[in-house]
Amino acid sequence: MKYRSPLSVARGLGSSNDGLGHWWVQRLTALGLVPLVLWFVVSIISLSGQNHQQVVVWMQSPHHSILLGLFLVTGLYHANLGLQAIFEDYIQARWLQLSARIGASFAAILLGFTGVFSLIGLAFGG
Repeated sequence: MKYRSPLSVARGLGSSNDGLGHWWVQRLTALGLVPLVLWFVVSIISLSGQNHQQVVVWMQSPHHSILLGLFLVTGLYHANLGLQAIFEDYIQARWLQLSARIGASFAAILLGFTGVFSLIGLAFGG
């Protein structure tokens, strides 16, 4: 028989004091992605029908390289924040939740570095 009140059970299960900051960062990255996604979609449409060399020349432009890098990094960061919220909300086993968060963060970092270094190599080396 348990003698703990509902309040006693709920203590220690509350906020970790970072929920609001997480929410704001996710909203700000979403807001930043709006113009980047619009630019990316318009760019892809304008590049349809171009050959490989023309697309490479387009990507070597500093303006487009910087925007592609911002799009990549912001999109991966936003996705990682969303996955973190999903893992925390829907995975009950603490070890599995932590493993999923570490795996998603590692994948986002690996993809981000790979994409940014590829853009830098393309922009400067061709």
